[in-house]
Amino acid sequence: MVSEAARKAWWQRLQTWQNQPRPQPEESIALRILVQILVAIGILATDVAAGTQTSWWAIPLSFGGAYWSWRQRRRRNLGAQLAIAAGMLVALAVFFRSLLGNLGDTRLVLAELLIHLQVLHCFDLPRRKDLGYSMLIGLILMGVAGTLSQTMLFAPVLVAFVGVALPMLVLDYRSRLGLEPGDRDWRALTGLIRPGQMARLFGVVAVLGLVVFALLPRFPGYQLRQFPVTAPPNLMDEMFDNRDQSASIRNPGYGQDGQALGGTSGAGRGQTDNTFYYGFSSTIDQTLQGQLVPTLVMRVRSQSPGFWRVLGFDRYTGRGWEISRNDDTQSLVRPDWSYRFVIPPEPTRAQIEEVVQSYTVLSALPNLIPTLAQPTELFFPTRGIAIDKEGSIRSPRILDEGLTYSVISQVAYRDRTRLRQARRTYPPFIRNYYLDVPAALRPKLQKRAQELLAKAPNARNDAYEQALFLAQALKQTYTVQPDLPPPAAGEDLVDRFLFQYQGGYPDHFPTTLTLMLRSLGIPARVAAGFAPGRFNPFTGLYEVYNTDAHLITEVYFPGYGWYSFDPIPGHPLIPPSIEKNETFSTLEKLWAWVAGWLPTPLRNWLDGVISGVLGGLLALVGRLLGLLTGGWTGILAAIALALVVGGALWLGWLGWRTWQRRRRLARLAPIAALYQEVRDWLAEDCPAYPWQTPLEYVAAYEQWLAQQGGGPGAGDRLALLAAVARAYSDWRYGDRPADVAALREQWQRVRRRDRPRLLGAAAR
Repeated sequence: MVSEAARKAWWQRLQTWQNQPRPQPEESIALRILVQILVAIGILATDVAAGTQTSWWAIPLSFGGAYWSWRQRRRRNLGAQLAIAAGMLVALAVFFRSLLGNLGDTRLVLAELLIHLQVLHCFDLPRRKDLGYSMLIGLILMGVAGTLSQTMLFAPVLVAFVGVALPMLVLDYRSRLGLEPGDRDWRALTGLIRPGQMARLFGVVAVLGLVVFALLPRFPGYQLRQFPVTAPPNLMDEMFDNRDQSASIRNPGYGQDGQALGGTSGAGRGQTDNTFYYGFSSTIDQTLQGQLVPTLVMRVRSQSPGFWRVLGFDRYTGRGWEISRNDDTQSLVRPDWSYRFVIPPEPTRAQIEEVVQSYTVLSALPNLIPTLAQPTELFFPTRGIAIDKEGSIRSPRILDEGLTYSVISQVAYRDRTRLRQARRTYPPFIRNYYLDVPAALRPKLQKRAQELLAKAPNARNDAYEQALFLAQALKQTYTVQPDLPPPAAGEDLVDRFLFQYQGGYPDHFPTTLTLMLRSLGIPARVAAGFAPGRFNPFTGLYEVYNTDAHLITEVYFPGYGWYSFDPIPGHPLIPPSIEKNETFSTLEKLWAWVAGWLPTPLRNWLDGVISGVLGGLLALVGRLLGLLTGGWTGILAAIALALVVGGALWLGWLGWRTWQRRRRLARLAPIAALYQEVRDWLAEDCPAYPWQTPLEYVAAYEQWLAQQGGGPGAGDRLALLAAVARAYSDWRYGDRPADVAALREQWQRVRRRDRPRLLGAAAR
């Protein structure tokens, strides 16, 4: 039983709570509307970025809730608050249910929770700080949309968000100061928020944002280990069946027999599909003719560019390549509670760098998973995957549009000195598969390779230099010929390339380089994949097209593994990969994007200038970063550097202010400039306000001196101020000339006599 005293105390507390003053509601209609528009843009941004239409309903509902809360702003609304609390519990339950079904990528689930809470919150917005919660939710939604966005459609939404945020912040600041909006809010709004000022402020914000975006250092590595994984429903929980090897690789562009390609008008024997790259199959025929129609197939977010490797081949057939051990795969099964597959890495003595990639499939691809070389962790939605002997990763089904997966690769640095020192003895599993050359072709290939190497005597016994030189020699000696006639029965592809047509299709170059290296006793194979694609500096994504697919040559170096070379004309000799310092890679890629629009002579000249100036700056920044991360010495150096830089910036700021003040005074009439100097000098003691006339300021300064009890030199300062103020007023309002020279001489005498006072004030 509850005692009588406890009941009285409880009732007294209830009465005290009821008698408390009600929260002061926010009266600004304009601020409320702008906040709701800001939140609506954040909601719209999540749908635009994610490519969904699941949250549009929240926009009209939030405006309706804001209107209802405005009408009820002076009431307690206890029933409504209880309903809002119940609705938040329901929203939390929906969030946990969605979270369990989307453990691979929780960003959109969190955004949906914020949207649900914001809609409920809109029904109870009595105070300015409650509007602040809505502003914060809108900002968070834009941040989530920024991480989800993969296209430039996010840009106009971001521009609209900033355009609404600027006037909203002005009204919010007035609300914080307690300034009333006036009898009509819209009239106050047009008086406070001028379009010209907002446009200039928007320009400043946009420029500063782009500068910060370009100069912000990008340090390698991620601190979080949760990577995005999403998939169409028909791909989830699929297992790879090792017993059904006849369909282990499935390319949508191939027919059932794996040879004739269909799906396009006019396709038939000897023709490739115009959508799907022919090289993604267990057997490829490089004599096929056809041309791909450019189609965007992937977007890749990666810390470093690279060759998105798909498939490797080891056996040359005379017309192309095949995987000799296509049926020999290793199956991997992930745990039920995670999307993470652990892939055993190949041992290497090379220095490696962890590179994280996230792939979004935009057009159907074969059931082969593109990755950077040496993947060690794969975050993929199927229950099982398979890995073949060439390091290719296979999915149970084709990669459908909408699939997102992530990869962590241990990419090796290309140390030319160490690779040149690699021994030339190879283990049996390398010799048995990657040195095979048709017997009739070997002598001709070996002779031709030695003829080319005769021009590089330093590369005769060096496997790395031989591969590098032969790849470059093929680029310079042979040409791309897109209209070759079909080969005769039994005619060898490489023999035609080297000795009959002096060139061939682009993919014939890697095939020829691979066989030439094998003829010299250097293990090599070809790999199919995608070039990095076009980097979009605004989204931070590589946009990969089907036309970016091609073959490269991979060469084996004992102890270090496989390294790739690209002999195709027009391609970089060494495919793009990690570099020692990519801290300012975004700035470099942004410049590369801008330079692509410039004329060649201007671009070459700017490249020379920028490479000299910017290269030296980046090298200096790199050395400083290395110094500042060197233990206690680095910490002390960082403190000293911060003090020096801070002092230099402060002195620069003071110098800039002095220069600005002198520049402003130089534009004034002599007596006006003198009055401004004297008033600024005395304002350190008695503040001067813009609305005060010169004579009003003289009276205020005289009153201040009386309160302070005068002091040494007080009468001289007052007399100087009064004389200058009268002369300025006579000139300004009576059009009478002033003896500026005499007044300035008087001011100099007063300042010299007053110097001890100023020094004492500075010491205090």
